[in-house]
Amino acid sequence: MHPGPGPLALVGSGEYLAVMAGVEGALIEGRPRRYVQIPTAAAPEGPDRLRYWLDLGAAQAERLGVQQVPVVVRDRDEAGSEDLAALIAGAGLVYLSGGNPQFLARTLRGTRVWAAVEAAWRSGAALAGCSAGAIALTDWVPAVRTPARAPEPGLGVLPWLRVLPHFDRMRSWAPDLATRAAAGAPPGTTVIGIDEDTAIVDLTGGGRSWQVHGRQQAWILAACQDQGTGQDRGTGQDRGYWPGSGYWPGWRYRPAVPGRHEYKD
Repeated sequence: MHPGPGPLALVGSGEYLAVMAGVEGALIEGRPRRYVQIPTAAAPEGPDRLRYWLDLGAAQAERLGVQQVPVVVRDRDEAGSEDLAALIAGAGLVYLSGGNPQFLARTLRGTRVWAAVEAAWRSGAALAGCSAGAIALTDWVPAVRTPARAPEPGLGVLPWLRVLPHFDRMRSWAPDLATRAAAGAPPGTTVIGIDEDTAIVDLTGGGRSWQVHGRQQAWILAACQDQGTGQDRGTGQDRGYWPGSGYWPGWRYRPAVPGRHEYKD
């Protein structure tokens, strides 16, 4: 196993699909061929949805030529299980898949299973989260479709980030989410949107030097007074890049270092 923390990946969508096999394969490359898959975020949707994620994960593991290790945690009692936590030992890649981000963070935070995940990552295993899983790895976990509900603490791996997955489509689901992400953000916090079928990956494990992989792009957000041109008032200087009409107006977007597909915090 590699010394120190393993790679990190935050994914906009597409976990366990062929379109993201290259990303998942790169994360586990050179590491034990044990692919731990934790579908907890989908548990509120019932056993059929859990089976859906496990079947997708099995297909991806076969595609990559690695061993699928399902760790099915449906509640905090199961998250406290020594037997389930023991399954994480020796992982090459641990993946938190999509569903309900608040349920995921609330269920795992402070449990034996999460302690085992953290220990595996700090010992060199790669750690990835997609959609709800990506949000939960930060320390800001909103109720995406329920603006009135307060955000909750996350799992705290990346407390300096606030993540908006499905970014190219999320405006139609949660039109105020970018504003909520920026509201009250501590100094030094970066709000980053990740399009579908796209991941940001930090191979160093430090969480501050990211490369963009996949079909689309990732975007660094900042509030913009001039909603029409992407230029500073009075200076005419370009302040960023404007993606398509599916994104939020009133914000400027800077792709992760255009041309190099890299974002350094």
